Amino acid sequence: MMTVEQLYEMLKKVQEPKGYYFNKNKEKVFALLEGLLINKERYGYMACPCRLASGDREWDKDITCPCIYREPDVKEYGSCYCNLYVSKEWNEEKVACVYVPERRPVEKTLGKL
Repeated sequence: MMTVEQLYEMLKKVQEPKGYYFNKNKEKVFALLEGLLINKERYGYMACPCRLASGDREWDKDITCPCIYREPDVKEYGSCYCNLYVSKEWNEEKVACVYVPERRPVEKTLGKL
């Protein structure tokens, strides 16, 4: 199984050129990455650790990390919902660190019925 450190290095290489940076709080980042690895082991895919996954890959494709909400969240708030991925400006404290509201539709957050 991949370690948190390996996942960190792999994702950093892939995401930074796209303009997505890890939160400068490495302890928080490692806790979130650990959650991703646990979800990968549990469900077979890296569901967002800040949201409730159903175990159905198709249903959860919107919250498979990086989730589809990351781009609009980072664009609008400088950070994704989890604060895992942030903009360079967010890490440099050039933008206010504010609460990022949940964009996932309520019917998805209630889970699969």
